[in-house]
Amino acid sequence: MAPVEYFLRSERLGFRRWCEQDLSLAMGLWGDPEVMKFIDLRGQLSTDQVKEILYKQIANERELGIQYWPMFLLKGGEHVGCCGLRPYDPQRRIYELGVHIRPKWWRQGLAGEAATAVIDYGFEKLGAAALFAGHNPNNSSSRGLLEKLGFQFTHKEYYPPTGLEHPSYILRRESR
Repeated sequence: MAPVEYFLRSERLGFRRWCEQDLSLAMGLWGDPEVMKFIDLRGQLSTDQVKEILYKQIANERELGIQYWPMFLLKGGEHVGCCGLRPYDPQRRIYELGVHIRPKWWRQGLAGEAATAVIDYGFEKLGAAALFAGHNPNNSSSRGLLEKLGFQFTHKEYYPPTGLEHPSYILRRESR
């Protein structure tokens, strides 16, 4: 089997792009209600709902060159989750950062490591002016991560998948 080609790496993680053959990986991530409890109020997502998320990620990559990229441990190749960017305010070159980690890998510093790699990619490779991020108000871990990464709280924003006002943050290129 050929080695996996990662377009982005951090100390422990390799990033590649989602493809249609990744449905089982997508199910292991977005099909897990523990992963989705702060992301989507529908709870346990069906295969069709996960497929819809996967295909949206593939379309974003094809059309915009960005997605919430799947990431894997460099040592052993296990799927850890995804981290990446999606459009937020394209005219102003602001992307939204997202990180979804499988429960097995929680509390090991991988979300911060992944986000740091993607932040660098966004500013250096994509020329982002700023990055936006939000989190479920009940997810204190995400709040702590964003603050540690240097994001500054700006406002609360309604997020339809949860039906909640999410604390929202910005990280500007010049503040890094």
